[in-house]
Amino acid sequence: MTQIIIAGVVAFLTAIFLTPGLIRYFSSEGIGQEIREDGPQTHLSKRGTPTMGGIAILAGITVAYLASGFYAMATGSGGFTATGWLILGLTLSLGAVGFADDFIKLFQGRNLGLNSGQKLLAQLLIAVIFGLLILQFPDENGLTPGSTQLSFLRDIDTVDIAVGGGIIGVILFLIFIFILIAAWSNAVNLTDGLDGLAAGSTAIVMGAYTLITFWQFRNSCAEEAVAGCYNVRDPLDLAVLAAAGLGACAGFLWWNASPAKIFMGDTGSLALGGLVAGLSVASRTELLMIIVGALFVMEVASVAIQVAVFKVSGKRVFRMAPFHHHFEKGGWPETTVVVRFWLIAALAALAGVAIFYGDWLAAAGV
Repeated sequence: MTQIIIAGVVAFLTAIFLTPGLIRYFSSEGIGQEIREDGPQTHLSKRGTPTMGGIAILAGITVAYLASGFYAMATGSGGFTATGWLILGLTLSLGAVGFADDFIKLFQGRNLGLNSGQKLLAQLLIAVIFGLLILQFPDENGLTPGSTQLSFLRDIDTVDIAVGGGIIGVILFLIFIFILIAAWSNAVNLTDGLDGLAAGSTAIVMGAYTLITFWQFRNSCAEEAVAGCYNVRDPLDLAVLAAAGLGACAGFLWWNASPAKIFMGDTGSLALGGLVAGLSVASRTELLMIIVGALFVMEVASVAIQVAVFKVSGKRVFRMAPFHHHFEKGGWPETTVVVRFWLIAALAALAGVAIFYGDWLAAAGV
C-alpha cells in the first residue's frame, strides 16, 4: 500500500510543480495551440495557449514509478518488474509519438503535424513490439505479463485470440493488440478537446484501476490459490502505475482546468491512452475497460457515427464531433459539459468497479 501512496503523491507533486515551468517556457517562446475555425467560437480565445503539457504527465508517471520501485528495493519489499517496465515503456513510446506530432506542429510550423498514416504506422510498430514482449518474461509460476486469452474480469479460457497457434496465432494476437492500443490512444486523444476533460476523466479511470489492481494484488493466486483469486503477474506494479497516472493527471489538472493555462497535447493524450490499454491487457480486463472507460468509448463512437452517417446520407447526427462539441454548439457552457462528462466517467468507473467486485464476491463464495 505504501508504494501506491508514494506513486500517487510523487506523480502529483512532479506534475503540479513541473507544469508551471512548461507554461513559462512555451509562453516566452510564443508557442501555442492553434484553434479550428469551424469549432465552437468560444474556443477562439484559447489561441496561443501553451500545449505539450503532457511532458509533465509523463515525467510524473516516470518519476513516481522509479521512486516507488527504489523504495520497494530499499525496504526489501520488492522492486521493479517486467510488467511495470513494459507498461511504462508503452506509455512513454506513445508519448514520444505524440511529442513528435506536437513538435512538428509547434516548432516547424506545420499545422497538421504527423498525418494519420504516420501515426498509425508508429502505433503499429509500438504495438508489435509490445505484443511480442507481453507474452515473455514468465515468473516462477509461469505467468507472463499478458495472455492470449480475451479477458473480461479474468481470462476467458474458451476465447483464445491466438487461435490455431503458430505464426497465424501470433499475427492474430498482434492485430488484436494493435487495435486495442490504437483505439484507446485515439479515444483519449479525441476526448482532449475541452479544458480539463481528458485529464479529469483519465484520473477517474486511473482511480478505478488503482482499486481493481490493488484488489488483484491482495487476492493473488501466487500468494494463496483460493476461490476467487487472480492469475495476474505483478498486480502491485499495475496499481503503482495506475496511482501514478491518477496523481499525474490530478497535478496537471490543477493548471489545465478551465480556463486552461496549458493543454496536454498529443504528448499527453496518446501516452495516457497507451497507459489505459496496457493496464487492461496486463490486468486481464480488456473488456471491463470498455465499461470503466465508457466516456472515451462514447467519444470515439460519436466520431465514427458522424463520419459513417455523413458518408451515407450527407447529414450529420451531431452538430460537431466528438460529441462534447455537440453540446457546446447547443449552448452549454464549456465547464458544464466538462463537469457533466466527469460525472458520466465517474458513474462508468463505479459501475466497472462494482462489476469487478461483484464477480469476486461470487467467485469467492462470500
